[in-house]
Amino acid sequence: MNKLQKLLLVASLTLTAGSLTACSSSSASKAKLKSQLNWMTTSEVETMDPSKVVDTTGGEQLTNVMEGLYNLDANSKLTPGVAKASKVSKDGLTWTFYLRKNARWSNGDPVTASDFVYAWQRTLDPKTGSQQSNLYDGIKNADLVVAGKKKPSSLGVKAVGKYKLVVNLEHKLPYMKYLVASGLYPQNRKAVEKFGKRYGTASKYMVYNGAFKQTGWTGSNLSWKLVKNPYYWDKKNVKLQIVAYSVQKTQSTDLNLYQSGKLDAALLSSQASKAMKTNKAYTVRRQGNTQYLTYNVAKYKFLRNVWVRRALSMAVNRQALVKTVGGENTVAKTFSAPTVVASGKKFAAYVEQHNPNNSYMTYNKKQANAYLEKGLKELGMKKLSFTLTGDDDDTSKQTTEYLQSCFKVAFGDKVDVSVSNLPKTTRVSRMLNGQYQVTLTGLTGDFPDPYNFLKYMLTGQSYNFGKWSDKAYDQAVQKSQTATGAKRLSYLLQAEKVLTNQQALTPLYHMGQAWLVRPSVHGVVFNGGSYWFAHAYVYAN
Repeated sequence: MNKLQKLLLVASLTLTAGSLTACSSSSASKAKLKSQLNWMTTSEVETMDPSKVVDTTGGEQLTNVMEGLYNLDANSKLTPGVAKASKVSKDGLTWTFYLRKNARWSNGDPVTASDFVYAWQRTLDPKTGSQQSNLYDGIKNADLVVAGKKKPSSLGVKAVGKYKLVVNLEHKLPYMKYLVASGLYPQNRKAVEKFGKRYGTASKYMVYNGAFKQTGWTGSNLSWKLVKNPYYWDKKNVKLQIVAYSVQKTQSTDLNLYQSGKLDAALLSSQASKAMKTNKAYTVRRQGNTQYLTYNVAKYKFLRNVWVRRALSMAVNRQALVKTVGGENTVAKTFSAPTVVASGKKFAAYVEQHNPNNSYMTYNKKQANAYLEKGLKELGMKKLSFTLTGDDDDTSKQTTEYLQSCFKVAFGDKVDVSVSNLPKTTRVSRMLNGQYQVTLTGLTGDFPDPYNFLKYMLTGQSYNFGKWSDKAYDQAVQKSQTATGAKRLSYLLQAEKVLTNQQALTPLYHMGQAWLVRPSVHGVVFNGGSYWFAHAYVYAN
């Protein structure tokens, strides 16, 4: 195991890890198993188009119904996906992936190197309108394709025959294998062209190459199924026939469903979390996630004022917020999640030790008022009024209501905040279209490197919803991509300092969730982002 793999192993979590080691899949095959697992999520699916998924629920679905070149198994261990082997050139700039010949789509078509070439080019084509282009950073010509300066065909990826894929990079990517295991899926061109604009808008308008295929999602309903894919190359090791999903936005409801046997897992509220800690089904899920406020600085002058953003940040008592939303959340003082590592160091902890501007992340009502007054004076205004948007699940509602209360307590009548909690699909759509003022949102990293967070606030990046821009920030992040060791760490630190100092966004807390998962459930993999059920099994009572 190399150094990066060890670091990633430390930064990841496997659900019911003890049971995974105690029971092998071979012993499971000898016992009586259930064919169905009943699971939940907290928000709707927005789309199943791999080029357009931006939400956590959609990402989790793709993890199970699509397969890239590699998979991330327990403890972030890389396991073969469509690629059975790979090699890299001495200069680290050319990767060759050798694809297995027995990988097939759910319509029976073979999965070929051309499917990867087509998918990656389609994702980066400006006509697609993808929000996933940042995943391809470092692949030759990726940025130029996204900018419309070069054709998608110039992307540094090509098929050599049906089963050899060659990828050319602009610079070394030490996390290359983890990158191609984190969402760079193939796509079936025949299906995309057949379904046209309907592609990915419902279960029936997709084909799948993963362990499962999705059925029953109409585009807006709150329940659907993942059904074992009979064409999956490793189907003999897939124990479950069905994973039945339902959207549960109220935590008291999902707990009741769990207790009545209708769910095999339930996300706990803060009160339930405290009461259930001694329950043998109690499971902590540490996510590589940061919940934060994003400001629409492009559209609203008052949000472009740095003193206003600093005031809002310092009006929030994050310790009290974490207690309010409960679970296993922790206070955030960085954008990068605690799970990320750089140059052998836990990066978030390193930043907190070396960032003198963390005062802007500390609750201080008096200083917040002083900064607000300074901002209002510069703006020529006497008070502020804005809408704070969030999702319509329990945790988001608790968070937005708490923030509204914080701003009222800190600023009185000087700041008038209204709260709007919307279905996640609506909230995300409005953010992408710039139709918001201040929004509560979150980011879960695809792999545990600081760049996977910091890149999202680069000028022009799709997740930079408010169109904030800073040259010093851009330079620091870009230089971190080619630097190594202590030098790279210094650039990453510089970038985090700019974010905190400018309050380009306001980190609130890092997500850690408390769940009840039945002890009969084994082999479910969680690596900080999505659940994967390919090797899961459930013992019958």
